[in-house]
Amino acid sequence: MPYDASSAHAYTDALCKELYLKSKSAHRLKTVYIGGGTPSLLPDKCFSQIFSSLGDNFQISHDAEISVEANPGTLNQSKVNLLLSLGVNRMSLGVQSFNDDELNVLGRIHTADDALRSLGLIKNSGLQNYSLDLIYGIPGQSMDSWRESISKAVDCSPMHISTYELTLEKGTPLYNVMKMPEEDLVLAMYTYTIDYLASHSYKHYEISNFALHGFQCFHNLNYWDRGGYIGAGAGAHSFVNGIRSHNVKDIHDYIERLNNGLIPETELLKISPAEALKEFLFLGLRKTNGISICKTKIFGVDIISACKEMLEAGYFEVKDDSLRLTRKGIVLSNAVIVRLFGNLGL
Repeated sequence: MPYDASSAHAYTDALCKELYLKSKSAHRLKTVYIGGGTPSLLPDKCFSQIFSSLGDNFQISHDAEISVEANPGTLNQSKVNLLLSLGVNRMSLGVQSFNDDELNVLGRIHTADDALRSLGLIKNSGLQNYSLDLIYGIPGQSMDSWRESISKAVDCSPMHISTYELTLEKGTPLYNVMKMPEEDLVLAMYTYTIDYLASHSYKHYEISNFALHGFQCFHNLNYWDRGGYIGAGAGAHSFVNGIRSHNVKDIHDYIERLNNGLIPETELLKISPAEALKEFLFLGLRKTNGISICKTKIFGVDIISACKEMLEAGYFEVKDDSLRLTRKGIVLSNAVIVRLFGNLGL
């Protein structure tokens, strides 16, 4: 729904009620991530209220990673200073592209100059740990323009860079009107990204994520390791004690349920052993360090036998206790993992 200041305050009130209701699900928070949509649009009072509620209802580790997503053009120096005063120690900026034509195709309201100004505010605040998001495979995007965006991103000296291939969903404005780039070009963009960022000391630690030493996103690593987490907000997902749940997406429904003292979840799903194995493989193999071979034995499978022909074909490799995708496997990861599932009868 479009942003509205009064709705933002009502939504924040509901969010804080949900944090209270879910506070018994976790004793200590190791990470906090405020994202989805454009949280940086929230009024200062709402941010202060959210962080107050977090502090009242949870014990936050002294070394917790506390991240906030922001879109260029929604930040000013006052907002950045407020976030830092509340304990935020990591920011993720949704740049998407440093090419204005590509930003127009994506329907973004910011320009490349807006992105550079927002980055300047973050850097001038003294915050060191910030990340940039970029998108490749945009209709009309050339290899040259992608090289330029990656180069400008590195010039901004972020500790972390995320690069995502554009995928179009049915029903979105771009789905029926845009011709997507050829698959070979998209693959070339991805492989160029891996090599270019490696040459600038960014470790490729997950299929779409690159970081300087010590600056991986620990919040997201917890997802890929199937760690537990509490989600709060409309459409948020949670994973607690082997049960996955998600909240209603409609904001008005979300607010109404919480005003009635109800946790706004629409579905609770107990993960079966087979589903747990699929999650362990699909999520864990996204990491370039791969998965623990010993841990697969908990599920009663012989993972090495299951991927024997893909090991021989060079899609997987084994190092010590780790099974991981090779460079060849990473670029075809979805197909490789689907084949592994088939070999395991999943």
